[in-house]
Amino acid sequence: MGDQKESLRKITHTLATKNDEISNFICGLKQSLDNLEANSSRVQEDLDSEFSSLHSILDDMKENMMTRIKQERASRTYELQSQLSACSKALESSEELLELANQTLCSSETDGFNQAAKDIKDSVTMAPAFRLSLKAKASDNMSHLMVDFSQEREMLQELKFLPVPATPEIQVSECQVCDNTVTIVWTLPEPDGKIDHYILEHRRTNHEGPPRIREDYPWMVLEGIREMDHTLTGLRFDTRYMTFRVKACNKAVAGEFSEPITLETHAFTFKLDSGSSHQNLKVEDLSVEWDSSGGKIQEIRKEKNRTNSPMHSPARFVLAASLMSPKRAPTARVGRDRFTAESYTVLADTMIDAGQQYWEVRFDKESKAFAVGVALRSLGRFDQLGKSSASWCIHLNNWLQQSLTAKHNNKARTLDCPIPSSIGVYCNYEEGVLSFFNSKTKQLMHTFRTKFQQPVIPAFMVWNGSFSVVTGLQVPSVVQSGQRKNSGTSSSNASLT
Repeated sequence: MGDQKESLRKITHTLATKNDEISNFICGLKQSLDNLEANSSRVQEDLDSEFSSLHSILDDMKENMMTRIKQERASRTYELQSQLSACSKALESSEELLELANQTLCSSETDGFNQAAKDIKDSVTMAPAFRLSLKAKASDNMSHLMVDFSQEREMLQELKFLPVPATPEIQVSECQVCDNTVTIVWTLPEPDGKIDHYILEHRRTNHEGPPRIREDYPWMVLEGIREMDHTLTGLRFDTRYMTFRVKACNKAVAGEFSEPITLETHAFTFKLDSGSSHQNLKVEDLSVEWDSSGGKIQEIRKEKNRTNSPMHSPARFVLAASLMSPKRAPTARVGRDRFTAESYTVLADTMIDAGQQYWEVRFDKESKAFAVGVALRSLGRFDQLGKSSASWCIHLNNWLQQSLTAKHNNKARTLDCPIPSSIGVYCNYEEGVLSFFNSKTKQLMHTFRTKFQQPVIPAFMVWNGSFSVVTGLQVPSVVQSGQRKNSGTSSSNASLT
């Protein structure tokens, strides 16, 4: 009966998963149909607009060229008509002189002949006909304004849709996720010298596989990429995966997006459990500030905070389980009383029971006291970090005299190293290693070597100061390599473990 129920549960889970995939695919198809309709209307409008623009340009050019022909014709007509008028008048005057000369020659009167001949001669000398140019001032040839658009017609006949760049393909085997950076590499089916740049989009997700229509996070766009690879740096991995896609662009149009790929972005994420923190600690998300008057305010919120604490969220537990251990889920922390008295402590909301984890904390170096480390869930509400066998920490003391010590089981060792402004914490659960680093230089400050018998949880303490935690970090490669080098050496901190 039990085996059949388990088998049925697996079948139910498989069917639910498949139904979810089909529903997501149906949503994608519906979205594609809507996009197809919108995109078709858009390109039709663009085509109509382009041809209208082309027609407008041709009409403007025709009007301009017709205007020039008319202006040329008017100018030449004026010149030729002016010349014609002048020649007509000169001819009329010349004919009158010719008639007068013939009459004088035919006259039988001798008296006054000499004077008449002299007058005719003077008139001929001054006649317009002898001052005219008998060359036309304007040509009747208009061939310089003829046109031949045969080449342009051929060009118009070659009009076609823009050449769309080929779709890139992301080379998953060459992509890398390391040190909170992601390098994406892609190729084209064949070389294309007209590619101007690429557009890379990425999105956080908690779902493996193809992108879903309804995602919690938007696509982030990176434009103007000139090479066929790109590295994103300074990332915070607060989801299980990141999805990537890329498309090529020439100077006119963009191609299709590549098939999206999903890369696992394993990192340790947690929040601070404000429900069990000391009442004098003001906890907001991943930041903590000492507040000597915070007790009265926080006591009012005590019951609400304990029931709404992120550590009680089922979704929180599932996410932590998927990130922390491929074999088993971290143990969810049960509700507990607040830390009190001089235990100014706040714990994370997620246990560590497997794997290698890393987080950083930035603290006010002027704090009267500050500590960071890990603790067992059995840590008492009156216990200060490092003063019992249930916690390991690095402790900064600015009271009377400044000191930096490693503490465990009420034993302390003074650390001879500069006090950084930020500390990185590395925990290897299986190996029983807890190391502290200067998070900026990655210089090792101290290492505890022990054997964790129970799950541990990130723990913090502050008095008259403040700090903030940075999660979603992968174990830095320099830290991992340093741990491998030291794995075969004996610990110099045995007295504290």
